[in-house]
Amino acid sequence: MNPISSQPAWTTYTDLIPDKALIMSGYGINSEMETQQALLRAGMDADIVHINDLIERKYRMCDYRLLVFPGGFSYGDDTGAGNAYANRVRNNLWNDVTEFLEEDNLVLGICNGFQILANLGLVPAFDNQYKRDIALMPNRKGVLECRYVTIRPAADTLWTRGIERIVCPVSHGEGNFSCSKEVLQKLKSRKMIAFTYCRENLKPAEGEYPYNPNGSVADIAGITSADGKVLAMMPHPERAMEFVNEYDWPLQKEILRRQHQPIPTESMNMKLFRNIVEYFRE
Repeated sequence: MNPISSQPAWTTYTDLIPDKALIMSGYGINSEMETQQALLRAGMDADIVHINDLIERKYRMCDYRLLVFPGGFSYGDDTGAGNAYANRVRNNLWNDVTEFLEEDNLVLGICNGFQILANLGLVPAFDNQYKRDIALMPNRKGVLECRYVTIRPAADTLWTRGIERIVCPVSHGEGNFSCSKEVLQKLKSRKMIAFTYCRENLKPAEGEYPYNPNGSVADIAGITSADGKVLAMMPHPERAMEFVNEYDWPLQKEILRRQHQPIPTESMNMKLFRNIVEYFRE
C-alpha cells in the first residue's frame, strides 16, 4: 500500500473563493452539514437551502456555481430511493436546473444524491438528453450496507485529479448500479465511469462482497455526465475528512513514520472537494 500524501489543514475563511455552493436540503436529507464543512475546508463557501425555499424563490439557483444533492433518505425513500425528491425538483425547479447546467457550473450528488440525479436523468445524460438510462437497485444482499469501502478513479476527470484511492463509508440500501449492456458500453467508451469499488491493494473488486458492497455492475461506484460537469457517487467522502477517519490509519501512520514522511491531517477524500475549488479557480 502506498502512503497517503499529506494534505493542507483547514482553509481559513479569508481563502474562500467568491463562487458559492448550494447544498440542497429537505425532509430526510441528513448529510448537509458534513458536505458544507468539507467544502468550507476546501475553500468554498456553501449555503444549505431547503428545497421549499428554492421553490418559494427565497434563494436562486443561478446565484451559485456548484449544486450539491447530499446523502440521506429523502422523503423516507417511500416511493423509491430519491424518487420523490427528484419529482419535486422536476415539477418545480426543472427550468432552473437546466439553465444552471447551461452555464460553466458543476453538480455533485452523493448517495441519495446519486439516486436523485439518476431519477432526473442528469447522469449519464448522453447527448444532453435527460432521461433515465440507469438505476440504483436494492443491494444484492437485500440489506442496508453501512461499512467502509475503497474506491479508485477509473477515468481522468476534473473530479478525480491527483486521487489514487478514496477510503470512506457507504450507507445505503439501494446502491446496486444497474444499466443495459449498451449503456455500460457507452459509459466505458466515453470514459464516464469516475470511480469503481476495489480491494485494499487497489485491484478490482470483480463484484466480490464486501469490496463491492452492493453488487454494482462493473464495480461502478460513481459516474459523470457525458459533458463531465455532473458527478454522482454512492460512497460518502464527506463523512471521512480526517486522516484518522480511515480504517487503516494506524498502519499508514507507521509506514509514513518509518519513511520519515509527515503525517497528514486530512484523508485523501478531501482532494475531491479541493478539485472542485481548483476548477473554479482556473
